[in-house]
Parts: sequence; C-alpha cells; structure tokens
Amino acid sequence: MLQQIIDRRLSGKNKSIGNRERFLRRHKDQIREAVRRAVDGRGIRDMERGEEVHIPKKDLSEPVFGHGEGGTREVVRPGNRDHVKGDRVPKPQGGQGQGQGSQASDSGEGEDDFVFHLSKEEFMQVFFEDLALPNLARTTLAETPEWKSHRAGFTSDGTPTNLHVVRSMRGALGRRIALGMGKRRELHELEERLALLLRELPEHPEHKPLIEDTEARIARLKGRIEAIPFLDPIDLRFRSRVKVPVPTTRAVMFCLMDVSGSMDESRKDLAKRFFILLYLFLTRHYEKIDVVFIRHHTQAQEVDEQNFFHATETGGTVVSSALVLMEQIIRERYSPSEWNIYGAQASDGDNWHHDSGRCRELLTDKILPLCRYFAYVQVAEAEQNLWEEYVKLADEVPHFAMRKAVEVNQIYPVFRDLFKKEGAAT
Repeated sequence: MLQQIIDRRLSGKNKSIGNRERFLRRHKDQIREAVRRAVDGRGIRDMERGEEVHIPKKDLSEPVFGHGEGGTREVVRPGNRDHVKGDRVPKPQGGQGQGQGSQASDSGEGEDDFVFHLSKEEFMQVFFEDLALPNLARTTLAETPEWKSHRAGFTSDGTPTNLHVVRSMRGALGRRIALGMGKRRELHELEERLALLLRELPEHPEHKPLIEDTEARIARLKGRIEAIPFLDPIDLRFRSRVKVPVPTTRAVMFCLMDVSGSMDESRKDLAKRFFILLYLFLTRHYEKIDVVFIRHHTQAQEVDEQNFFHATETGGTVVSSALVLMEQIIRERYSPSEWNIYGAQASDGDNWHHDSGRCRELLTDKILPLCRYFAYVQVAEAEQNLWEEYVKLADEVPHFAMRKAVEVNQIYPVFRDLFKKEGAAT
C-alpha cells in the first residue's frame, strides 16, 4: 500500500529555515563566541536587536578531492635554462595546489569573512541555551492588569464613526412596527366598517352621519401612523468597545554598584558585563522589564545608565545606603504582588567595617523577602568584611548567591554558574 506523508509544519515565508538551523548547529562554537563578544560594546537596554556574526571563510571550507598532475605530458616551459628534454622533474611537495585567492594578495587584501545576521531570538537562544532561573526561586509569575480594547456589543451613545447602520435601521423598523401595530389594526377594522356602511347606504340613508364619522376617524389614524418618525435617536446603535484587564508578566531589575575611589574603570566594566548578562537573561522570561540603577559611595543615588557606569566618585564606601534606597524604591513603585523583583550587586568588597553587618540584616529582613533572586558579584580577589557577612547569608537563604569575578573571561562562567539548570554540568 502506497503511503504519503505531508509535512504541514509552518515555516512562514522563510522556506530555507531548515538549512539555517543546520548551519547554526554546525557552526555553534563560532556563533557562541561571536555572541559572547557582542555584548562588550552595548548598553544594558541596547539588547532589542540581533547581531552581525562574522565567520572566517576558512571555517566554512569543506574537504574536497583534488587531482594532481599525472600521466605523460609534454609541456613547454617558457624561459627554461636549467632543463633539457628527458630530464625528470620532481613532484611539488605537500600534495595540494594553491587555489586562486587562498592567500592575501600583494595588495594586502585577503578573503572576506562570511557575514550573516543573527536575529534577537537566535541571539538569546545561543547565549542562554542551557541556563534557567534557579528552581528555588521559581514561583508563580505575578499577574498585573494591562488594559486592552475588546468589542462589547452595542450602545445607544457613541461617536458617528462607530455607528452601526444595519443595527440602527433594524431597531427603527422594529420601533415603527411596535408603535403602529395597534393603530393599523384599528385602521383596518374602520376601513372594513366603512366599506360595509357604503354598501348599505342606498338602503339605509340614515347611515350617512356614521359614515362621515368613520371617515374622520380613519383620517386621524392615518395621520398618527404617518407621524411615527422613520428614524428616531433612540434607534441609533453604536459599536461599543471596553477595556478589559489582560494578565502579563513583568519584572524589575535593580543594579547596585559601588562607585567609590577603589572601583576603577576595569572593575566597573566587569560589573557592566554581569548586569548585561542578567538583563538579557530576564528578557527571555518576562514581557516587560524595568531597570533601576543605584550607585553608592558613602551615599546612594538613583541615576541613569550613563552616570551609573561612567561617573566617578572619591571617598569611602557605605554599602547599606544602596540597600536602604532599593527597599524604599520597591515600597514606592514596585509592589511585590505585581512585580518580579531581581537584585544584582557589584562591589570590590570594600566597606566601612561596622556597616557590613547592617547590610546582612537589611538583606535578610527587608530585601530578600521581596525578591525572587539576589546575586552579589565581587570584582576583587581579597575577601573583606562584606564578603564574610554575605557568606553567612548565602548559607541561610536559597535565593541569594555570591561569586567572584576578577577577570573579564570569568564573568560569563560566573553567570552561568549562578543560573545553570539543575542537574546541568558545571
């Protein structure tokens, strides 16, 4: 029996999607490395696009069979002064020829790389393919009302553009029938009575006053029926649209960073890379994300992204000021019942000695009960009092994590360690 299989999978207008997926799988390592480098020059919010990925042409080459020179041939070599007929010329060593354009020319121009555009979805899929929100912090996503317009039948009030003509005329017809039904029934009876009186008039002349009265009543009824308006304002019907709440998921990401004199540009760059990774990761799980930047030295301040990463300060460090401001902003603008709250803190670990204990208390009592997850990254190797206090907290609270990253190449492994899927290899 002949069997036929019909593939009804939707591939949209992109009929070559299968080839593209095979290409992405084949060059996965090069693409992953290109994506990793792509975040270096971007801002945290500048992630709503894909990336141009360059793959060296040599990495796209495939093995082929080549045919060397063989057989008996007579070749005339122009300008030959070393050989005569009958001499044996050895084969070139290496076993392969040199294709045209395989090396740089005298002008210094080499072969171009293969360039293709990686969409935002592919970009994020490659970057976070084996990561997940920690199961210990996974809870039901908050549902917050966003309003969307939906049809809700018809109403008697509205704008002319929303007028439903057919519905209005149908209502007008029903109204005219309802208001005129009794009058038409009475008119029909009077007309039958008048016809009977007119037939009996020769035999009964005394019916003439009755005929005149009947004719007058018929005239009045016809006038009343004609007075019923063809279209009345009460007949008008307008399309009605109402706003209904639509559940959506949204999150807020708090970025806390020490900007005191001990935090140089290289350490700020490490922090920026971690914040970018976290923001990118959250966009895969939430439809709407707000980002709040809090910088601190002895005092904390909410700033924009430019000032957060590039403004410099001098003086000491009081980390608790940033945590106090974060808790205040949450209470004022981001209700935990409506927002999924995430915190990311970056510091070199330097803090006023008596303030580190207060930081741990603020996190334990104020911040962590409101957060889905809180990650602390120290961009310095030395373990100072802040690190020691946070270590105590990490042992007690499952959705608090802390790591060190002192080199650029450590940021990505640290991030993957924080958000790896359960059961995945480290």
